[in-house]
Amino acid sequence: MHGLLRSVWSEPRSPDAPRRVWRDWVLVGVLLPVALLDGVVRPDLPLRVVSVSLAVGLVPTLLWRRTRPLLMVVIAFGVSGVVQALAGGDSPESPTMVYLLLLPYALFRWGSGREAVIGSAIILGKTVFSTVVDYPGPADTAAAFAVVCSVIAAGAAFRYRTRARTRELDQVKLLEREQLARDLHDTVAHHVSAMAIRAQAGLATAASRPAAAIEALELIEAEAAQALAEMRAMVHVLRRTAPADLAPGRSIADLPQLESPGQSGPSVHVEIEGDTAGLPPSVEAAICRLAQESVTNARRHARHASRVRVRVSADDTSVRLSVSDDGDPVRPNGTPGYGIIGMIERADLLGGTCVAGPDPGRGWSVTAVLPRTGVAR
Repeated sequence: MHGLLRSVWSEPRSPDAPRRVWRDWVLVGVLLPVALLDGVVRPDLPLRVVSVSLAVGLVPTLLWRRTRPLLMVVIAFGVSGVVQALAGGDSPESPTMVYLLLLPYALFRWGSGREAVIGSAIILGKTVFSTVVDYPGPADTAAAFAVVCSVIAAGAAFRYRTRARTRELDQVKLLEREQLARDLHDTVAHHVSAMAIRAQAGLATAASRPAAAIEALELIEAEAAQALAEMRAMVHVLRRTAPADLAPGRSIADLPQLESPGQSGPSVHVEIEGDTAGLPPSVEAAICRLAQESVTNARRHARHASRVRVRVSADDTSVRLSVSDDGDPVRPNGTPGYGIIGMIERADLLGGTCVAGPDPGRGWSVTAVLPRTGVAR
């Protein structure tokens, strides 16, 4: 129990808390006239002037509820408690002050563990004080505590759901980096093996053909330069991931295998244009991985699709991959899936871009552009 309390107390704030967005200003702009109107149309409101002043005066706390959650809770619940005490125990709160429930939600959604504990004590103290000095009855008391607890639980639930999704996204990115590290490892191993073979051939023929030794050295130099370039890319990746076991490399020449008629779902048509010779193996492996993932997604999720088109075009500076299907129109989704996030991460590691989304007419398309150099960031 002590360890749990210490863990909660040491909980950091949620990252990337938004400051103020347009919805906050709209909310404040609506609540201010509503609070004033409530005082006008309800002349029987207890302590009407005090209630309206309190409701209007505490509305600005909503603008800082994410960036200063504990301070806003202290101001809102502290001021309302002090005003109630000065009013002799009568509650000066108007029904429009229900907006104060956004403050405990924001406290548990964005605040640190220390702020949540202190804020909870303040909220509980204010609630108990109001119940003691102005007891509304058991039903209303239970309802009030239930509402406050529900709001707090909702804030905590959204907080930990976001954290769980962040961990899953990090895992997806790590898997993509691991796969890319495997491909780069195979590339370097290939170059080193080629250099060893050239050196052995040069040594074997040096006595009878001295020129062959020079040719072997020239080839070794070229292989070494390319291996160093790939090694730099691998180091960039391995700085952020763990060593992985070996896996066979893939090339653009393997893409026609996606047209296998034995697969279920829509047919696949592969087109390869431009000069794809001389591409770094890391780029070829990435193109194959992106194409395979896109085709797999189309076969699984494209409704009533009959055809998937895979097109690879290469020029002097970049390689472009386009995968599209003719499925039913797809509604845009603001949260990309883990497969798409993995593709974006792989392209980004190689200095390229990857965009996925619905086509204007029907179907879904994935477009990736990678530099021919294939140097990871």
